Order: sequence, then C-alpha cells, then structure tokens
Amino acid sequence: MNLGVMRMLLRPAPGSTATIVIPATAFAIVTALVLTVVGGAQSFWRWSDPEAMIYQALAAVALVLLVVPLASVAGAAARLSARRRDERLSTLRLLGVTPAGVGVITVAESTLVASAGVLAGIVGHLVLVPLVGLIPFRGAPLGAAAVLLSPVAIAAVCAATVVLAAVSATLGLRRVIISPLGVRLRSQAAGVHWIRGVVAAVLLFGAFLLAQAVPSLAASLSVAVLLAVLFGGTLALLNLIGPWALKVGSRVQLKRASTPERLLASRTVLDDPKAAWRQVGGIAMASFMAVFAGTGVSTMNVMSAGSSPQDLELIVDMRTGLIITLIGSFLMVAASVGVTQAADALDQRPLHRSLHQLGMPVRTVDAARRRAIMSPLLLTALGSALVAAIVVFPLIGIALIVDPLSLLTIGLVLAAGIALVWLSTLATRPLLAKAFTV
Repeated sequence: MNLGVMRMLLRPAPGSTATIVIPATAFAIVTALVLTVVGGAQSFWRWSDPEAMIYQALAAVALVLLVVPLASVAGAAARLSARRRDERLSTLRLLGVTPAGVGVITVAESTLVASAGVLAGIVGHLVLVPLVGLIPFRGAPLGAAAVLLSPVAIAAVCAATVVLAAVSATLGLRRVIISPLGVRLRSQAAGVHWIRGVVAAVLLFGAFLLAQAVPSLAASLSVAVLLAVLFGGTLALLNLIGPWALKVGSRVQLKRASTPERLLASRTVLDDPKAAWRQVGGIAMASFMAVFAGTGVSTMNVMSAGSSPQDLELIVDMRTGLIITLIGSFLMVAASVGVTQAADALDQRPLHRSLHQLGMPVRTVDAARRRAIMSPLLLTALGSALVAAIVVFPLIGIALIVDPLSLLTIGLVLAAGIALVWLSTLATRPLLAKAFTV
C-alpha cells in the first residue's frame, strides 16, 4: 500500500487527537509500572541467605498480582478507540482493500501508538527508580541500583508490550475482514459464549486443587513458582469469565428495567460485554487483591504475638510489601478505569449525539452511562472477592478469611476502589457533554 495513503489513514480526524493520546498514555503508564514492579522484584532475587526464599515467594505473588492485570490493561489499550479504527478499516474493505492491506494498517497504527507510549513509560520508570530505591527492607533502603533494570531487560519488557499491542489489534481484525458492512452500519454485536462460564468453573476447581497441593509440592518445586502459577492463572480466569458474567447479569436487569436509564444501561452492556468488562476489569483485580490484603493483615497480626526480633523484622517487611502492592493495585485501577472510560466516551460520541438529536437530555444519558459502569462494578467486585477467597481458603483456612480485621481491610479496599471508579465517571463527564453541544 502507498505510504502516503497510509499516513492519511493513520492521521487522526480534526478534533479527535484524544483517540491517539489516550491509548498512548495508557501504554506509557503500563510500561512505567511494569518496569518499576519488575525492577523492585528483581532486588529480592539477589539475596541468597536462608530467609531469602520467603521474600522471593512474597515478591513473586506481588509481581503476578500487579503485572498480570497491567498486561490486561495494555491489551485493552490496544483496543481503545476501536470504533473509530474499525469504521476506517471497514471503509477500506468496502473500497476493495485486501485483508492483508487492512492488517498492515492496523498493526502499523497500534505499533506506532504503543511505541510512543513505551518511550514515555521508560522515562517514567527512570523517574520512579530513585523513589522506589528509598523503600526499606531488612532495615535498609533497597537502593536505586538494585531496582533499575538492565538495558536488556528494559528492551525485553518494551518489546513485549509493543508485540502485545500488535497482537491485540490483529485479533480485533476478524470481524472487520469478515463483515465490513456490518461494522460500518454498527450492526455487529460482540458475542460472549456461555462456554466461558463452563471453562472458568473447571479452571477454578483446578486452582482450588492446586492450592491444596501447594504444601506437598513445595518440597520438589519452588514455592514462588507455584504461587505465581496459581494466582496468575486465577487472574486470567477472571478475565475469561468476566464478560460472560456481565452479559448474564445485564440480561436479568434488562427484563426488570423500569426507567430509561436502566434500559439504556442494560443495552449498553449487552451491546459489547467485553468493552463493559474493560471498564470494570481493573476493580476485579483490586477486589482480588483486597482478599490477599485482608488475610495478610490478619496473618501478620497473629504472627506478631510473641515473635522474636527477627520475625518482627519480617512482619514489618511484609507490611511494607503489602502497602506497596496495594498502592500499585490502585494505580493500575486508576489507569484502567480512567483511560477506558475516556476512550468509551469518545467511541460512543456518535451514539450520544444521535440521542441528543432525538431529544434525550444529557442527564439521562449520563445516568445511564454511570449505571452501565457501577452496576457491573458491584457484580465484578463481589465475584472477584469470592474467587479469591476460594483460592486462598486451602492455603490459610477460613478463620483468617472471616477474621474481623481481614473483613474490615477487604471492605475498605473495595470501598476505595469503587469510589475511585465513581470519581472517574465524574471526571469523564465533560467528554460526554461535548456530544450535546453540537
């Protein structure tokens, strides 16, 4: 394809610069956080004393709890503003451009946007390294040198992020190539098959069995590896079952809808359950993390009774690691919900403009938009917490899960995450209002 034509197609339309800035910003945040989290975790693997294994196992858990959701955010960032891209690509298909040509344009756009965000993310990582190096473990700061990744490691993480962007964009090509007219006319419904629920149930049962086998397998395999596989697989399970669960819940709410806001909110989720999941997927990971935070607080409270000075140092370090992981989790949630909601407001602008022309007031559309986010959010938060409790139960037992201190911590973390999402809906309201000013 002619390079001049490609430049013209990749150039954002007037007034739509945000459709490029938003995904680039998402990739910058993801890259900076992933590099910093991996850099912080690598410092523990440089220790070789008898207690190093405990720190390494806890670091592996924190790494998985943060990096896996961040990878999910990166994949979602590659699909941001998908409606604008799909409409352009479907137009090209209708004009006779081959599937290969459409693929080249898609990969080129996603790669360029991701690369720009990755470069900014590297700068963000270099800014964060000295701050993370000040965090104390074992009575002394980690040091910037221990946290800073090598150039090879930085290049590997950045290359993986760009490849993820290209793969995510390529996977989204199928419906454009098969039915470009359906995409152009906005008649393609995003399907979520019930088989997701069956597969997720099987995988959850497998995770429960693996959690029970961790003590017996620890003698022959690394505890850090076992926990990483267990928690990473469970987080992947949430991403698998999430869209299907939202689809089922929205169908129930659609039948009970008694106001325009409820009806529009239910139809919005059913129109694209995967997009709805991307709106609340961050809180699913935070909810999953909340259970570990709550049980961790209870565990440390039990351990601190009559502990030796050496054990108290470990408890202090565990508390520090827990706080860092919670902060990282909330940064991930903020990046996820903020970027996806802003992108959704831009992608839905033609629909909102049409509703405005039909006489629907902005407050009704805004109420429906908030409900389309907050209603799935509650289902997601409670469901993710339940999944986490099922996985944690064989490891620590029910007593620590239902301990009042554990439940209080879980409740506070969930409340903070839900409040963060609610505030993001208020922050993105001006983007919605622009559709009602024309």
